[in-house]
Amino acid sequence: MDFLLNLLPYIVNGLSLGLLFALIALGFMLIIGVMELINLAHGSLFALGAYLAMVVISPHVPWLGAFGAWYLGLPIVLRYVLAIVLAPALVAMVGMAIEVCLRPTYGKDPLYGLLLTFGAALVLEESIRVVWGSAEQMLQVPQTLMGPFLLGGMIYSKYQFFASILAILIIALVWLFLERTPYGAIIKAGAHDSEMVRALGINLTRLRLFVFGFGTALAAIAGIIMSPIWGLRPHVGVDAVIPAFLIITLGGVGSFFGAVIAGILVGLAVGITAGFASEWSLLSMYLLLIAVVTFRTRGLFGKKSVLEG
Repeated sequence: MDFLLNLLPYIVNGLSLGLLFALIALGFMLIIGVMELINLAHGSLFALGAYLAMVVISPHVPWLGAFGAWYLGLPIVLRYVLAIVLAPALVAMVGMAIEVCLRPTYGKDPLYGLLLTFGAALVLEESIRVVWGSAEQMLQVPQTLMGPFLLGGMIYSKYQFFASILAILIIALVWLFLERTPYGAIIKAGAHDSEMVRALGINLTRLRLFVFGFGTALAAIAGIIMSPIWGLRPHVGVDAVIPAFLIITLGGVGSFFGAVIAGILVGLAVGITAGFASEWSLLSMYLLLIAVVTFRTRGLFGKKSVLEG
């Protein structure tokens, strides 16, 4: 019994981390499913979302003058909500610009798309360094979300619970959008058979533009939620894109619930392993991937992947 009680905080941490991993992976999964493209800029867009949110919450721009002083006088909760709305919208616009640049690569060797998104990732990361510097930054959050609280004789982080609940809410909203709206049906159809979608008269170019923007907006939201936990630095996107790719592979390309369940499994593996051997915590997710794909090469819920042709 004592063993389970001691293990409980690590399980809670793992579940929280897993939900956030799933949120990071969902945008990655949508872009792969519809566009048959591995977006290597996903991590940099994750970081960009957090940096833009930092500016929306605490703008320190002299030319804003009296408006800047008035804006900073608004409640931090209101500015935080504005950041969650505005920063992903701005990142979606950047993502759409990248998609426009990708259009000449469609129908050609997938390596061209990989190289272009890799180049975009480098440009975004260096742009972050130029604008905000290389030093680690801090995303301000409402004070009510900070600090510990006591539950069942254990101390937990308020923000960690808030981040988990927000991740669950966003995952549920994405699921409702994909499953209960006509636009979601078109996205799912595009992931299954893009040529059939084109034959039905749906503008595939517009669909790809929307999906890329939507996927990158999800990356930005994940960056805003994760940055108070991971910290904020120009190369933080690398910490996001590797687990996202691993989760998509583990859950199965194109599977919504595969991404969510795989994200939770990865989070639990990292969280529980940290309780016994912290130096093995990150390695545990790679061992989990190896164990699964040894028996299911297309992942837990994967069918024939769009990347298999």
